Amino acid sequence: MALFRPTRRRFIQAVAGAGVLTLLGCNRQEQAMMTLYTFGDSILDCGRYNEFGVHPGQLLVQNDDRLFPEFQGQDLVSRGSARLEHRARDGATVEGLPYQAQGLRVEGRAIALITIGGNDLLRGLIQDTGAGITTFASALDTFVQQLPIRPVLLGNVYDPTLGDDRRNFLGVDAAIARKNLQRMNKAIQEIASRYGQLVDLHAHFLKGDPSWFTATIEPSLRGASEVRRAFLPYVIGK
Repeated sequence: MALFRPTRRRFIQAVAGAGVLTLLGCNRQEQAMMTLYTFGDSILDCGRYNEFGVHPGQLLVQNDDRLFPEFQGQDLVSRGSARLEHRARDGATVEGLPYQAQGLRVEGRAIALITIGGNDLLRGLIQDTGAGITTFASALDTFVQQLPIRPVLLGNVYDPTLGDDRRNFLGVDAAIARKNLQRMNKAIQEIASRYGQLVDLHAHFLKGDPSWFTATIEPSLRGASEVRRAFLPYVIGK
């Protein structure tokens, strides 16, 4: 029986074919990669408020099974290739969102998480009697509309007093504060309905307790996980 002797031409064709297959495989991997983007404030950028440096975006991409065994396998990497691009910044207001998106290059599949509004309230809108929250809503609407990522998951603002006026820390009449919190969350809900999905952090955190917070208003380690819990069904579902 004659031995198979590949010609130089056949050898080059075989190598070229293998190269094409390799490139196709790389392209498929790139296309399959899911990137989770975070924008906004300390609700998503709360790593500095716990000893492990954990924030919700990390947990959504890959759970820390040692800290949160309940969520083992409930993350993006359990379903395929995923990475985090964390752009949210502690202390951010709506005016800072465009800066967080500078240099943004979106390739392949992506999901955007946004939490904003709490610092805007603390910096004066909690006492708003005019067009302040309307101006906030207009700025947020413009940002989300121009953001080149879909879907968008927009979290509203939680109440760190857990609905208890006795825990009021603002020096502002609780009735006024709650009214403006409601106005802001209504504006966020309307924007979410136009461009994506509302994640109701406010309702979820009202079921919590003080251990979900640290430094009065920031998510604690438990709070970071609870923010993750609220976003998780929508992130996995997308």
